[in-house]
Amino acid sequence: MDFVDPPPQNRDTTILELRDFSRKLVRELGFMRATLADSELAPSAVHAVLEIGMQPGVNAKDLGQTLRLDKSNTSRQVARLEADGFVERRASADDARSSELYLTAEGQKLRRKIDRFATDQVSNALRRMVPSDQQALLRSLALYADALAQDNGAKAIAVDAKDGPQILEGYRPGCIGDIASLHARYYAQHWHFGAFFEQRVATELAAFAAALPATGKALWLGVENGRTLASLAIDGDPQTGIAHLRWFIVDDSLRGSGIGRQLMTQAMRFVDAQGFSETYLWTFKGLDAARHLYESFGFALAQEAEGAQWGTTVTEQRFSRVNPQL
Repeated sequence: MDFVDPPPQNRDTTILELRDFSRKLVRELGFMRATLADSELAPSAVHAVLEIGMQPGVNAKDLGQTLRLDKSNTSRQVARLEADGFVERRASADDARSSELYLTAEGQKLRRKIDRFATDQVSNALRRMVPSDQQALLRSLALYADALAQDNGAKAIAVDAKDGPQILEGYRPGCIGDIASLHARYYAQHWHFGAFFEQRVATELAAFAAALPATGKALWLGVENGRTLASLAIDGDPQTGIAHLRWFIVDDSLRGSGIGRQLMTQAMRFVDAQGFSETYLWTFKGLDAARHLYESFGFALAQEAEGAQWGTTVTEQRFSRVNPQL
């Protein structure tokens, strides 16, 4: 007799059965418990340890995307793993403002323990299946996992586009404190600047913001959940035709998001439309990622010199850009 494929199952029935299997898997794998894999960690923390172990140097943003966690949950998990001595942060070799995550020796020990637990769990289950069923299971789970990943990935992109930081122009309540805080933390960590630097940023920024709106001057903010996480200002003098780019900073949580380039794009459109012949900025030698961004917008190194006015000897650099429309 001829062999024929069985008639396809009703789609609603397939969905209900898959949901039932998924719930059972979640229960049997232990995800309903407060801890997982014979550890004292929550399931999300266990998976964070595994992913950091498989991707040494991963940053928090990419880790969150892999685990399908929002930024606040990712931050909490990483902070706890750091506090417990399982994870450490290191400055990125490409961008000192960005942190990379690595397992400590204790973290590596924990990862091996989790791996042994998971391997034994899977191995014991596979002993109850014939080899042909094992291979069929692998193919089916691979198809299902890929389909879920594609769908969840598309949703994540949509959520990021909707809930990501907004670029707003002009003063917003709280922005002066946020921007001063961003500068103080970053420059204290990397250049050992202290209270004098923070006071100067806050004082000069407050005076600038109080004068807005003003001809030739503008302030852009990257705002998320009511907090300013990125900023850039143009302090232009219409009489001289020269503009000063100031207070450009991006919080570590937004590194790689593209918001820095968006702020620069807004600013360069502004200075060109205002007819400024030159735009300049001051920065410090060693900020290579920022330098690449400046150069991509037409800035070039004009001068550099060592100075100790901030309490630490640094090499200050002046970059300048000529208006391409003039």
